[in-house]
Amino acid sequence: METLKGTKISTLTPQELLGRPLNDVERKYAPPKLYLASNEKVPLPIPRSAIVGSRRASPESMRTAGEIAKVLVRKGVIIVSGLAEGIDTAAHKASIEGGGRTIAVLGTPVDRVYPKENFKLQEEIMHRHYAVSQFPIGHRTRPKDFVLRNRTMALLCDASIIVEAGETSGSLHQGWEALRLGRPLFIWSSLMKDSALSWPKKMAQYGAVELDDPEQVLDVLPSSERILEVSP
Repeated sequence: METLKGTKISTLTPQELLGRPLNDVERKYAPPKLYLASNEKVPLPIPRSAIVGSRRASPESMRTAGEIAKVLVRKGVIIVSGLAEGIDTAAHKASIEGGGRTIAVLGTPVDRVYPKENFKLQEEIMHRHYAVSQFPIGHRTRPKDFVLRNRTMALLCDASIIVEAGETSGSLHQGWEALRLGRPLFIWSSLMKDSALSWPKKMAQYGAVELDDPEQVLDVLPSSERILEVSP
């Protein structure tokens, strides 16, 4: 795991980062503190959509994640992902290349980099976008931290999109949490049609929607004009 030096870090509550109070459902799994590495203003800009999926994604799914990100950033949507290999990396890079903004929600403290191949990408996101973690400096990273990260990412997003994921993918934690929070969850159409997978149909029973056109997401996202800003 690589280490970033000299990073300026702010400590905020989820309420401060979102610019509004949490409801009872959101508060259940919300971390008490978040650590932000960014030169940008808070609260986080809206609308925000997560694009997540497999670390070992197929080239086709990587292209799809990038295409979805570029369509959304052209419409002013901020792309959120977890800075993992595969789909996450493709989403972050495409949003930056498309001239948009991105938020990385980390499973490590903000001064650590995982995977190490994303050192430069995380550095760029910290300086020009937003990197968020619920883990303090010095925290020893454990496998379950990435599950907690996905819960927090669902909290910070107005919608989530799963592009590719197997039956044991960590992205499923985000999907179920988005549904629990009552947030829109989109599943890429090839997953819905994959008879080898059971989870897409299960999530559809709880309100997940098949996605075959990225512009479908725009219909459920809030306006970029912040209607209510509350200081906790």
